[in-house]
Amino acid sequence: MMVFGVIATIFIVLIRQSRPELAQLLSIGVGLAIVIYVLGYLKMIIDIITDLALQAEINTVFLRILMRVIGVAYLAEFGAQICKDAGDVNIAAKIEFAGKILILIMAIPILVAILEGIINFIP
Repeated sequence: MMVFGVIATIFIVLIRQSRPELAQLLSIGVGLAIVIYVLGYLKMIIDIITDLALQAEINTVFLRILMRVIGVAYLAEFGAQICKDAGDVNIAAKIEFAGKILILIMAIPILVAILEGIINFIP
């Protein structure tokens, strides 16, 4: 996949001189192709983590929250990178900020469980 990315980048740099709008679309398309390719491996990783969590008898609610948090982090980063590639740094910063807020909101049940555990631990 790295070879594909490097070849695509060289091709995009050559095209950018004569057709910058086409180069930008090609750059986004290559980025999407790489993400789609990697999603197949993501399923395998999720299955492994789920199996380990079940063996360790970890609450699957927390595991689902963790997976969603990781998903939001990756999606926010990918969206921000697309905006940066398009030259819009301001929107990229807003996407990153929104991703962080969503992660904080999704992590509230985990934070509550940790705080409850601490409170129950203190006599």
